[in-house]
Amino acid sequence: MNNPTMSLTALTAISPVDGRYHTSTKELSAYFSEAALIKYRVYVEIEYFIALMNSNITASPLTDESLTVKLRDIYNQFTLEDAQRIKEIEKVTNHDVKAVEYLIKEKFDGLGLADYKEFIHFGLTSQDINNTAIPYSWKLALQEVYFPALRDLQDKLASLSNQWKAVPMLARTHGQPASPTRLGKELAVFTERLGAQLHLLQAVPFSAKFGGATGNFNAHHVAYPQTDWIAFGNIFVNEVLGLHRSQHTTQIEHYDNFAAQCDALKRINNILIDLCRDIWTYISMEYFKQEIVAGQIGSSAMPHKVNPIDFENAEGNFGIANAVLEHLAAKLPISRLQRDLTDSTVLRNIGVPLAHTLIAFKSLMRGLKKLILNEEAIRVDLENNWAVVAEAIQTVLRREGYPKPYEALKDLTRTHAGVNEQTIAAFVEGLDVPDAIKTEIKGITPWNYVGI
Repeated sequence: MNNPTMSLTALTAISPVDGRYHTSTKELSAYFSEAALIKYRVYVEIEYFIALMNSNITASPLTDESLTVKLRDIYNQFTLEDAQRIKEIEKVTNHDVKAVEYLIKEKFDGLGLADYKEFIHFGLTSQDINNTAIPYSWKLALQEVYFPALRDLQDKLASLSNQWKAVPMLARTHGQPASPTRLGKELAVFTERLGAQLHLLQAVPFSAKFGGATGNFNAHHVAYPQTDWIAFGNIFVNEVLGLHRSQHTTQIEHYDNFAAQCDALKRINNILIDLCRDIWTYISMEYFKQEIVAGQIGSSAMPHKVNPIDFENAEGNFGIANAVLEHLAAKLPISRLQRDLTDSTVLRNIGVPLAHTLIAFKSLMRGLKKLILNEEAIRVDLENNWAVVAEAIQTVLRREGYPKPYEALKDLTRTHAGVNEQTIAAFVEGLDVPDAIKTEIKGITPWNYVGI
């Protein structure tokens, strides 16, 4: 195929985010596409103009509430045609934020606000818009897409944990048979870990920069020195936009809190990679079977296979997400002197790790929904590993003051071929302890030695 000018579709997209996985990620385009970024810039510019007019630095034209509504309609009714118009202006200006300003000036002509056009973007630099519009869209994406998707996973894990809370299971430490546990409790480990990290993520402020070319409100102050611009900026960013204004900045936000959010997202992804690998291993041990979906093929060569592909897909996408999050967290807080442009191109990719994370969430959820518990395989594994009750036996003997119980059980379990219920019972019968203690010990099995 030789057609370098193919139009962009799910089949021609370079990135699988917008190609193969578009159906899983398309909801994020409302926050991270080029059109979305333009819209949120327009939103900040309009809200800034309204705040400026309400600050009494000049006679406000917004005495009629209907005019304020019409101003907000510029972003509330923002269309792809509006975004395209801005891109056309940008071809001339070669500056994306300035193109937004010029589009709004065109809109002002139609609203009878021509005399107030120079108060659009008044005293600002591009980063006052970018470093508010981007964290605003990032906040919305987390609140409206990421958090609900993560909570769905937490709920599913909690449901499975409760469903399987009484299922005894052989534990494996260092890959070796270990003291039994319960399947439900092992899933509860992940729900607790996710809950703790989600709490930390939600505690990080959505920081924004707003203060002019070098962060000091220079232009604002020279034009209106009597106005408390710091108070104005705090109210505008914190109350109007719902973000958290950093008080001392250069031309750009320092991104430390954004980096913290990236690190928190990485930790959550790492927890879920851990889960994917555990479930994958349980499937390989046949603790779980997978629901067969009619028409689906596990292997192009081996008809019998039902691969754990959902967990593998999730693990791979969590890994890609973490690689990008790692770069964002490491790069963005570093900027030469008061400003360099390396953050600008990097910030355009913040939707990429969320997209891969969302792909992973959905794949993991599909996999969890397909799981079918194979209690027979779990029981057989416990039956074949009676040696794991040695810990219980030696602990009871310690309680009773029996001499060197650990050593006695070590000799039994390491040298006796095929430790089973019978060899354990014979060992107990040979102990010099009261019959009541022997009965107590014989009551311990791999199925009931599961703790609390």
